Amino acid sequence: MRLLTVTAMRRVDAAAIDGGVSGLTLMEAAGAAVATRARARLPAGGRVVVLCGPGNNGGDGFVAARLLAEAGYAVDLLCLGAVSALTGDAALAAEAWTGPVRAAEGGALPSCDLVIDALFGAGLSRDLDGAARALVETVNRAGVPVLAVDVPSGVDGDTGAVRGAAIRAVETVTFVTFKPGHLLQPGRSLCGQLSLADIGTGPAALEAGLAACAPLDRNGPALWGRDFPHLTGASHKYTRGHALVLSGPATKTGAARLAARGALRVGAGLVTVASPVAALAENAAHLTAIMLRPCESADDLDDLLTDERLNVILAGPGLGTGEPTRERVAVAAAAGRGLVLDADALTSFAGKAPLLAAHLADGDARAVLTPHAGEFARLFDGTDAVAEGADKVARARAAAALTGAVVVFKGADTVIAAPDGRAAINDHGSPYLGTAGSGDVLGGLIAGLLAQGMEPFAAAAAGVWLHGDAGLRHGPGLIAEDIPELMPAVLRDLVALTGG
Repeated sequence: MRLLTVTAMRRVDAAAIDGGVSGLTLMEAAGAAVATRARARLPAGGRVVVLCGPGNNGGDGFVAARLLAEAGYAVDLLCLGAVSALTGDAALAAEAWTGPVRAAEGGALPSCDLVIDALFGAGLSRDLDGAARALVETVNRAGVPVLAVDVPSGVDGDTGAVRGAAIRAVETVTFVTFKPGHLLQPGRSLCGQLSLADIGTGPAALEAGLAACAPLDRNGPALWGRDFPHLTGASHKYTRGHALVLSGPATKTGAARLAARGALRVGAGLVTVASPVAALAENAAHLTAIMLRPCESADDLDDLLTDERLNVILAGPGLGTGEPTRERVAVAAAAGRGLVLDADALTSFAGKAPLLAAHLADGDARAVLTPHAGEFARLFDGTDAVAEGADKVARARAAAALTGAVVVFKGADTVIAAPDGRAAINDHGSPYLGTAGSGDVLGGLIAGLLAQGMEPFAAAAAGVWLHGDAGLRHGPGLIAEDIPELMPAVLRDLVALTGG
């Protein structure tokens, strides 16, 4: 699903109106969608409080209130600001409401089964304060389920950031397509269940919106499924790629083995762990289908890479930080193979992002970087090209442009960005993935997909989604070792879905 910024969504509305659909018709459809979702949450004859704001979001609320009242529900409508100050379609929607309107002031809410939040939409341009903030805080204290219109009031539709204060909703109804703020944290958590409604803008208007912003997608099989590796009768281990995972010293070998297991389970035909001699016995004690080669230095790695069947290198998990790791990365990058850099490989270039970019450019490596927030900050903060105050998508895009690599900016709202400006936000995951070694397995999944021929952006996006799906399947008690073992079920269902 393509995501639209607030500005692009305004372009959709304008294009629909230019095409002959009235603004009031769109508002009626939006309000009807909200009323439908409200009815699904209300008991028969239940009581709902509708909070209407001063703009078109408030107009949607007036429509929903009218329809709910006509359906037999008890409706209390509270308006922030004077109804007489409403303009355009919102004023027309308010005129059609025949019930009483109360001022949305401080104090307790009326007793109710549901609150509809139609105060402020995704285009909120300043932090909430005064009466608006007090009302939001009152709603949150009340503990009543909230159905939000467009976004929970106080959430920035482009970034997911909280503008001063924000409502916590159990469900959010939005229109046409999702916005970045629906998927980026903390907005994602504040939205609750996401519901999407078609309000009749039409495909031409949507195309106008898509043309008004850089490509940004909700991550899922629709984005990369056609590129996912599918086996044929002619497939064998040598057609499925050979991933090389660099291991650290004997006391830190587990991370590399987790990554190697992920690469093998996702379908790489062959996987080898390149290990220091002192760690060979430790690695050999735990590896069976995964092969093992000695590798002490950058020179040894250079020798290994004379075997061109080694088409992907994963460096970082448990590798150690400092100059020896930078040297290995330089050799791996110069080889021009697929390359996944994580953990220590990224930390070793702290404050040296331009140097890393130069290495990647030297061999025209097909590279994917997988930093979590701390690694991202160490690598990129202070770099002029990556603004520290920008939103997560903008920062990931800037980092990708700087390094010439796909950047997987990990977290509960992982962003995948390519140097050409493509980006995706992943919301298919589980908080149970926040456990030691989970990221190492993710690096291995991406390396395994690169080894099978996926291009870096698709491999990164697919790896993130598969990783998230495993987390969703397992749930409580998940540890990193579980993730590769969940891959057969994850892949079986994916193959059925994509027809491979």
